Amino acid sequence: MKKSIFAILVTVLASLSFTASADPLRLIVTHLEPPLVPNSVMDLAKELGYFEREGIDVEIIRVQQTPMALAALQSGEGDLANVSSKSLLQLIATHGPVATAITSPNKSLPFLIAAREEIGSVSELKGRSFGIGRVGSLDHSLSSKVLNDAGTPIDLLELVPLGQPAVRAQTLAAGKIDATTMSIGTWMSIPEKNGIKILIDQKEYFQSAPIVNKVIAAAPDLIDNRREDVVALVRALTKLSRDFSENPKLWAEAMAPHTEKLDSEQLLKLAKSFENSWSVNGGLNSGELTYTQEQHYKTKDFVDLPMLELHSWVDFSIVNTVLDEIGIVETSDQLGS
Repeated sequence: MKKSIFAILVTVLASLSFTASADPLRLIVTHLEPPLVPNSVMDLAKELGYFEREGIDVEIIRVQQTPMALAALQSGEGDLANVSSKSLLQLIATHGPVATAITSPNKSLPFLIAAREEIGSVSELKGRSFGIGRVGSLDHSLSSKVLNDAGTPIDLLELVPLGQPAVRAQTLAAGKIDATTMSIGTWMSIPEKNGIKILIDQKEYFQSAPIVNKVIAAAPDLIDNRREDVVALVRALTKLSRDFSENPKLWAEAMAPHTEKLDSEQLLKLAKSFENSWSVNGGLNSGELTYTQEQHYKTKDFVDLPMLELHSWVDFSIVNTVLDEIGIVETSDQLGS
């Protein structure tokens, strides 16, 4: 019996020694607390033990914006970074293959267009005031595409630059503008919705403008040297995304300690609205990524930059390895590599 106990202790100590000696994967994120969108899956995978169950230690490093995240990644202060696809494209087009997108835990911004109650259709927005962040901002450019597809070019509206989504939402609720773009989370946080409604919901919005907004990028040497760990990280995120998709209450309960804006009923309603937003298959679709690249290259930020091949900034092999192991879920997160 003593020998058996000793053998067990040796095994446990060896395991602890191995764990302690393994370097954590340092994941850089651009939010200071878990956000009320599917991107929260990164924070919650650590909090709920999904990374640990896949045999990896993940350290989350928080910075305020994508440029800081990419700078930290380039300087070696982190191993992976959750960044905007636009900034990653600019970086690679300017400096070469210094990082590669390997997955997208929250590929689409859950945008919607809200309007005053009396506006019955998109066509009735003509001549009305429409709140935007600023001219050329992401909400402006995406909503231009969405409204144009709906038959009402944004040029026919009176654009009102207002800054942050919360400010735009408050201005709409106060009746000072006729419509604006915001996330479903911002919409849910409006305390009083009398007189306003959703004119274009998030599903219709993304179908019209399937921009992959954020990806997790990794340095090429990380993929070469720690491929199994990178696969484990993507596997953990994908498994948790599937669990949240199947059980919205799980996300609502996990997010409850991180917000005072929404009660449990509102969080559950928000979780259910993300039904088609979770990256249950890794979030990388070649058609959506190609469209994303084409849209970014139409902006002034990409003037004179060389056009990139999709596979020069996206590595599908990590996600494909994960899906070979755990299978594919037939949902809106379609494959296409």
